[in-house]
This record gives sequence, C-alpha cells and structure tokens, in this order.
Amino acid sequence: MSIKMRQEEIIGEFKLLESDLEMSINYLIELGDQLTPFPENKKTDDFIVKGCQSKVWMFAEDKNQNVVYNADSNTVVTKGLVSLLVRVFSGHKAEEILNEEIYFPEKIGMSRFIGSQRSNGFSAMVKQMKLYALAINIKEKK
Repeated sequence: MSIKMRQEEIIGEFKLLESDLEMSINYLIELGDQLTPFPENKKTDDFIVKGCQSKVWMFAEDKNQNVVYNADSNTVVTKGLVSLLVRVFSGHKAEEILNEEIYFPEKIGMSRFIGSQRSNGFSAMVKQMKLYALAINIKEKK
C-alpha cells in the first residue's frame, strides 16, 4: 500500500470519529498500544527524537531495500501519534519517504487533540524519519 493510500486510510478511520474528541484520543492511544515493542536497550539518548516535549525514541532499519521504523514514547498520546507515522512510512523505499508529504494530520483535525507543543514534536518526528530515510538512501547508492 502506498504512502498516500495509508494516509487516506487513516483519514477514513478518523472521519468516523470526527465529532467525538474523546473517542479520537482513545483510538490514538489504542494505535500506540499496537506498536512493535521497542527494545529497552535502545531507550537511550542516541535514539531520542530532538524537539519533542515527551520522550520519543526511534530508529530505522533497511530491510530488503525498504525502511522499517520502530518507535516508542513515554506518553500514551505521543506514542499514538508516532504509531501513525510508523504506519504511514514503514515498509517503503527511502526515496519514496523523502518525496512524500504528510497531509493526514490536517485532514483528521489533529490540532483538535494536540496542542502546539505536540504539533512541534510531531514535526520533529517526521523530520527524524526523513533523516533516517536520507541516510539509508545515501547508503544504498554507495
């Protein structure tokens, strides 16, 4: 499934919950609970996403020329947010990740349930994912 299709899927899911802020937040928390467990030995400063108010740990691996992300957070809402990004980007070629824009936050009205601090952190997560993709892309071209 393409990055755009995954974003459209998320938009559709949240559209069902659009009028209910509490259900949207609960769904986001559920999504965070579905993340692949993050290795405890990687919960170090080396894997912290800079610019997030909460602690967010992330790393990426090149698996069969696709970027696979793993992430976690110490807060349930932020963990849900990063899970959406993992879902959208994971399993795609580095070049695809670098060339796609993230538009689902605006379409799902994410600003309704996250403040400006979390919004800045969300941007930092996207930036970190693109940096990982760039590093993998450079490595692949060598």
